[in-house]
This record gives sequence, structure tokens and C-alpha cells, in this order.
Amino acid sequence: MRGANLVDKVWEEIERTIEALPLPSGEVRLYQDGLPVCGMEDKIVSELAEAGSRNHKLLLRLQAGGARLMGTESPELLIEEYKHVVGGLTANKAERRMRGIEAGGRSLLVRRDRYIASRINQSLAPGETGILFLGMLHAVERYLDPDIRVVHPVHLQFG
Repeated sequence: MRGANLVDKVWEEIERTIEALPLPSGEVRLYQDGLPVCGMEDKIVSELAEAGSRNHKLLLRLQAGGARLMGTESPELLIEEYKHVVGGLTANKAERRMRGIEAGGRSLLVRRDRYIASRINQSLAPGETGILFLGMLHAVERYLDPDIRVVHPVHLQFG
């Protein structure tokens, strides 16, 4: 139960912070970890919001305010990630080590980060604001173009 309370508090802080940002209508692009470039981004976000995802409900609210949802990740890399996770779940520790599952996961995360950064670099126009929702293990910032200014409006402390 404590974990659920922590997650609720984190999302409350994220929602409060994002909704307080001065976001100019029509000049905001939304990028979401795990959302493939596929032409069905709106449908995916709507279905996940309907299923109760606070993250995806927030994306819908931002879209209602004029923000533009962007496919963010490579479908191929997401499928590779899925297979990697499933393989890791079914393998014992020795098998994971022998097959390099841990190292492969790090390499895959770097490739995903590079793709996400490339997607932002190519689609975010000068003067626009991008909002990226991203898991804590990612490190996209190092791959962004130097003219993209990064601000972390939510600073969460755990413990």
C-alpha cells in the first residue's frame, strides 16, 4: 500500500507542475516513453487513459489544451524490448548471464534513448515546447541537439 501512495504522490506532483506551466496553445509537442511511431498514437493513449493510466489521462488533458501528441519510439525497438523482457523472465540467473541479457538490456535502452532523442530533434521546431514523459532509467538528454534547452520541472525525492 505504501508503494501505491508514493506513486499517487508522484503523479500528483507531476500533474500539478505540468498544469501550472505556461504552455502556448498549438506550440507544444508531447512525447511519451513507450508510445510507438505508428499512426495510432491517439488511439493507444485514449485506450490507456480509459484503462486508468494517470499518465495517459494527463496526455489527453494536454491535447485538449492544444498540445500535439507525437509517436516517440521505434516500434521495432519496443518489440525487441518486449522479447528481451520475456526472455529475461523465463531464464534463470545463469542463463541470463550466459545470454548477456543484462548487458543487452543496457544496449537496448541506449538505442531507444538515441531514437527518442532523434525523434525530438527532428520534430520539435524552433520556438516550440516539448514535454517528454520518460522512465527513470532513460538518459535521452545527452543525445538531444545542443540548441534544445532542457528543463526538469519536477524534481522528485524518494526515500
